[in-house]
Amino acid sequence: MTSLHELSALDLAAALRRGEVSAVEVNDATQARIATVGERVGAFAHRAEEYAAEQARDADQTLTEWRAAGSPDGPDAPPPFLGVPVPIKDLTQVAGLPWEAGSAVMRGTIAQLDDGVVTLLRQVGTVMVGKTSTPEFGFPPYTETAHGPDARTPWDVTRTAGGSSGGASAAVASGVVPVAHGSDGGGSLRIPAAACGVVGLKPSRGRVSPGPHGGGSVGLSTEGVISRTVRDTAAFLDVLAKPWPGDSWTVPEQEGGFLAACEGDPGRLRIGLLFEPLNVDQIDLHPEARAAAEKTAALLEEAGHEVVQAPRPMTGADWMTFMPLWSTFAAQLPLPPGSEEGLMPLTRWLREMGQGYSAADFANAVTGMQLLARRLATAWEDLDVILTPTLSARPLPPAELQLPDPAEDFEAQKRFTPWTSVWNMLGAPSISVPIHHAWVEDAAAPGGGVELPFGAMLGAVRPGTEAMLLQLAAHLEEAAPWAPRQIELIRSL
Repeated sequence: MTSLHELSALDLAAALRRGEVSAVEVNDATQARIATVGERVGAFAHRAEEYAAEQARDADQTLTEWRAAGSPDGPDAPPPFLGVPVPIKDLTQVAGLPWEAGSAVMRGTIAQLDDGVVTLLRQVGTVMVGKTSTPEFGFPPYTETAHGPDARTPWDVTRTAGGSSGGASAAVASGVVPVAHGSDGGGSLRIPAAACGVVGLKPSRGRVSPGPHGGGSVGLSTEGVISRTVRDTAAFLDVLAKPWPGDSWTVPEQEGGFLAACEGDPGRLRIGLLFEPLNVDQIDLHPEARAAAEKTAALLEEAGHEVVQAPRPMTGADWMTFMPLWSTFAAQLPLPPGSEEGLMPLTRWLREMGQGYSAADFANAVTGMQLLARRLATAWEDLDVILTPTLSARPLPPAELQLPDPAEDFEAQKRFTPWTSVWNMLGAPSISVPIHHAWVEDAAAPGGGVELPFGAMLGAVRPGTEAMLLQLAAHLEEAAPWAPRQIELIRSL
């Protein structure tokens, strides 16, 4: 059988059901890889060895009893991902385990409850093997934490894994786990997916509920997963796309589910190709980042879709509508008294800025974001999808992003991620696929260069259209398979 670390979540779940491997064996192999490869790429903030071992033993008992009963289908079948390891990002609570959010001021905090996504992942049988690394409270698009480990792309461990779901992406790309939980408030699933050469989908606003304990604020952030395959992403969207009572936003359910939708045909779509930035007015676009989007456009044209140039309906100044919201979120953090000095410079800068805004400023920012979303939707009304590079640059060394001056740091972040956050404003789904790899010259690297991944991002114009994006992404995965290169990487680590 193929190495456990190379299997998709769907394939691993099937192997567990057939009895080809036990959940305990899978967990033991996963914990061993966390301690070696996972440590090398800074994927995990906390291991959960005893917690996972108990879940794995329970999974094996359930599977053994099910097989003894004749492996019945229907309500007597075990949960679909029983025994499959899926870690949780350390911004999310798992009762009884550390919850430190990448911050020194949270050091030693133990969660008192399970967040909703944790409950849903447990219900389908996943084994929670650890908490993945995240930058302080998930603010930047890199994963440099207050007390380590810092997440690195397994393609070159001198470069960032992206953020804020950097640990999750590093864990998946390096073959520690097939799928990892993450979240996205401005690109935090798609950015690290591109930096690590994996798949990251930001669902529509309202698709994945923040309930039962979260309020969702203005609906910029949502939960999701990082995976190596489109179908794993679709299958776990089916897991997470469940409402909780009191949800502020909802979208229609996907009839038949998202995994089944991957086999469907979206019809002939009109796709807008965009290279101009949306959050700043000028960028230095890396030629291989452009190549990723151009390659995707060519494959989609070959599939019969129409690709046209998309207009740029906003400026960098327009994007600053986002700023009072982002900084106010930092100001809202319920920190212990006297802990401000323990924050990292970027968080402290954002928090101070947010504390300077009035209630009217915040309300105006919410309205401004909504009006900007209307302008974008109107400008792109005759399009179905906007295609861009996911990032403007190659996966960067952390020193090129985490700068001593927080204001300069924030500007560097914007230039690195010129497109992702706009889909959080729109509330529409967006997916990054690892469509391209290229040799990049680097005098510091052995041999004078390194092979790096470059993602292309498909952003739907309308909310609730995840099935369409998944169908496009599944076609791209079939037309230009990325699994062979992923497996080569996993075997090399």
